[in-house]
Amino acid sequence: MVIDRAALAEFLRRRRASLQPEDVGLAAGPRRRTDGLRREEVAGLSHMSTDYYTRLEQQRGPQPSEQMIASIAQGLHLTLDERDHLFRLAGHTPPPRGGISEHISPGMMRIFDRLEDTPAEIVTELGETLRQTHPARALTGDLTRYTGPSRSIGYRWFTDPTTRARYDPRDHDFLGRMFASGLRQFATIRGSGSRAAALAAQLLDESEEFQRVWELHEIGVRPRDTKRYVHPHVGALTLSCQTLLDEEQGHRLLVYTANPGSESQEKLTLLTMIGATDP
Repeated sequence: MVIDRAALAEFLRRRRASLQPEDVGLAAGPRRRTDGLRREEVAGLSHMSTDYYTRLEQQRGPQPSEQMIASIAQGLHLTLDERDHLFRLAGHTPPPRGGISEHISPGMMRIFDRLEDTPAEIVTELGETLRQTHPARALTGDLTRYTGPSRSIGYRWFTDPTTRARYDPRDHDFLGRMFASGLRQFATIRGSGSRAAALAAQLLDESEEFQRVWELHEIGVRPRDTKRYVHPHVGALTLSCQTLLDEEQGHRLLVYTANPGSESQEKLTLLTMIGATDP
């Protein structure tokens, strides 16, 4: 496929003009001379330099990579159809949809953007964290920093002791069964060539504990509504977890809250003030 620079530039300008700061979780600020977002705002949301983004709107520069286009699609809160169109304009084949897609829907992003003072995260069906609020990073550390199979909390559970150290030991057995059950479910749904199946095969080679739990052949071990954490600075917290599911993408928005007036609520407030800690 060949890049269509003129159409790409026009599409970016139109989409940028159609968005207001509050649509993407930004403060409105002082009066603006033109409608829509500024170029520097889109660049910041897309994790790239303003100069790089500006060149795309001005039909200049090299062909953007698939990674750059994916970042712009997320920064502009594009729908899946719009994302696929953007990829084609940039001369790339759109990435697959469904279970392995990392493109978060605009609706879910709008909700997430309004949860900045609440522990919340968006995860894939394999437990890979795509977005975290600041309070969520304070609670569990930055879970978006992992690469490779370690992006999945199910993989880390059986291979990285620091992951399970954040959870109450009374829940460890259940959580191990839950992660294995979920991985088996998606390996079956997605097939033998899927990432879920590859992750299960890798864990079978690396973890004797996973082998024992996998042999139970459990399906449908669901997450509990109550999560018990052990934080290195504030100690034990008991939180409720509410889940919003994007059925098309398989993403889940997880929101954590504590009972008003409880000790856990006080600790959450303290954590937000402390900021993120390493896992």
